[in-house]
Amino acid sequence: MRIRFALAVMVGPALASGAFAQECPASADVSAEMEELFARAQAASDFREGQAVSDAMWKVWLRAPDEVAQQALDRGMAARSSFNFLEAFAQFTKLTEYCPDYAEGWNQRAYISFLREDYEAALVDLDRALALQPRHVAAQSGRGLTLMNMGRIAEARTQMLEAVANNPWLSEKALLADGAPLGRKGKDI
Repeated sequence: MRIRFALAVMVGPALASGAFAQECPASADVSAEMEELFARAQAASDFREGQAVSDAMWKVWLRAPDEVAQQALDRGMAARSSFNFLEAFAQFTKLTEYCPDYAEGWNQRAYISFLREDYEAALVDLDRALALQPRHVAAQSGRGLTLMNMGRIAEARTQMLEAVANNPWLSEKALLADGAPLGRKGKDI
């Protein structure tokens, strides 16, 4: 009886902290699927078609490596939708700790930091997402927006141009128009 109690006292906190939890499986290689979507985005002839491809990209990014990760992602997104940024950040932190190689976990956590105007933290997480998935268009455009809000306009413009090259149907493309925050400021005479 004493041994069971001692084990419960020792193992209980470890289980609660996740020390004995399963490990996240490797993130699926989605590069071929994304290459096809980039090609379709660049070939799209109108907004409707371009938006459909953009939506398909999001479906790929939002496929978590396993059910545990998917639940954390879904809980974080639900919390964000109800403007509970503290809970959303906590869920995305759990996701990044559980699946450190899943780019979307970092991208979502960066978005919460961006919404909270913690641009330095957002930039760190966006850099991590892009290290894992260099052509993650949402992370690219999010990084461009973050840099813009930090006043790093030249870097922001370069990053946004890269995002728009991958998906020309991004709404953030408007920021690159002449006179817009990341666009040219004037015309040559």
